[in-house]
Amino acid sequence: MYALVDAVSFYASAEKVFDPSIRNKPVVVLTNNDGCICAVCPIARRLGIPKFTPYFKVKQLLAKHQVVVRSSNYELYADLSERMMNVISRFCDNQYVYSIDESFLHFDHYSHCITNWHEYGHKIRQAVWKETKLPVGVGFGVTPTLSKAANHAAKKLSGFDGVAVINSHISGNKILTRMNVDEVWGVGSKIAKRLKEKGVNNAAQLAQQIPKQIRKQFSVVTERTVKELNGVTCLSWDDIKSPKQAIFSTRSFGQRITSKNTLRAALVTHAATVARKVRQQSSRINKLMIFAANSPHDANYYKQALIYSFIIPTDNTCELANAVNKVIDSIFCEGVGFYRCGVGAIELSDTSFIQGDLFMSEHTNAELMQCLDSINHRYGNSTLKVAAQEHHQLWQMRRNFLSPQYTSHWRDIPKIKC
Repeated sequence: MYALVDAVSFYASAEKVFDPSIRNKPVVVLTNNDGCICAVCPIARRLGIPKFTPYFKVKQLLAKHQVVVRSSNYELYADLSERMMNVISRFCDNQYVYSIDESFLHFDHYSHCITNWHEYGHKIRQAVWKETKLPVGVGFGVTPTLSKAANHAAKKLSGFDGVAVINSHISGNKILTRMNVDEVWGVGSKIAKRLKEKGVNNAAQLAQQIPKQIRKQFSVVTERTVKELNGVTCLSWDDIKSPKQAIFSTRSFGQRITSKNTLRAALVTHAATVARKVRQQSSRINKLMIFAANSPHDANYYKQALIYSFIIPTDNTCELANAVNKVIDSIFCEGVGFYRCGVGAIELSDTSFIQGDLFMSEHTNAELMQCLDSINHRYGNSTLKVAAQEHHQLWQMRRNFLSPQYTSHWRDIPKIKC
């Protein structure tokens, strides 16, 4: 048996953990630079507050309903996510953290001890709420895809109390008939459109398709989805955890950038983020994309992107910073107010298969990078960084509604007066 435990409107729920005064109020969370709404709590959703809408378009609507607005507090969310995952891990013998608010569980040796999955799901919910004050939905299924479908039912379909179980054809059919085909895990919008043209509108109809024909018409991934909907496990953690083929770090600025050195600092910071993520999945970078642009709404739109190739694939932050330094003159343009920039590793290699160069020594310096990562993991990102990133980041994103970072800054530790 598999399970998927997923937090309810995680960002919005996280904002309520250390602020009881807003727990019964509508809350929304904004994206980078307070641009769009990215999270809507259930109370705000019932008021008709739309998700993924620019903040300025619904500002009056939010004020009318006295909605609490928050900027994305990534430091707080990461810490609460780790706490939530630690609680969940106690309830199974095999856990895979799928995203910041989702965790798959596999009950390999637990199944014979659990007689009531619905009751067990509520034990998980109660433990998470008691120790983190985060509401979660729990879905059980005989395959990962069915557990994802059950989780969808637990959180979004009427008739469920936060827990749903698919352990038979009958229980599965009750849920799958109520799920649109584009709500099935692994079915994207393009595939869903083609399926609907064939008359496949919900998950139950997709499960009735012949896998071999689906493979011919779509892909092996969609074939596996059909099999999983029928209780045949096709996915393993290795399939889910496959390394990314490209890694990007990009962000718009809180204020326009007109200085070359400031733009360089921003690009080097993005390069450091990319390097850290590349090392986490044991990859090396062959080619690095470096780009910057002003707003497409400006009178004279300017965007410059360059590809930097490494002779020997690398994951060294210093080498990426050096690459930025070499191309900055070609990217920067005097008189342009830069609004956005980023760095992307667009061609990656596994560290197990690196071809060296006969006439050039390698400068990866794995020991130094391991030291860098261990210090930043212990004391927080950017505790230790290359000098080119600068200490004062004037180009940081705008977060006018930022809540305190209760668990990661001494100044923000909650104080109780009694």
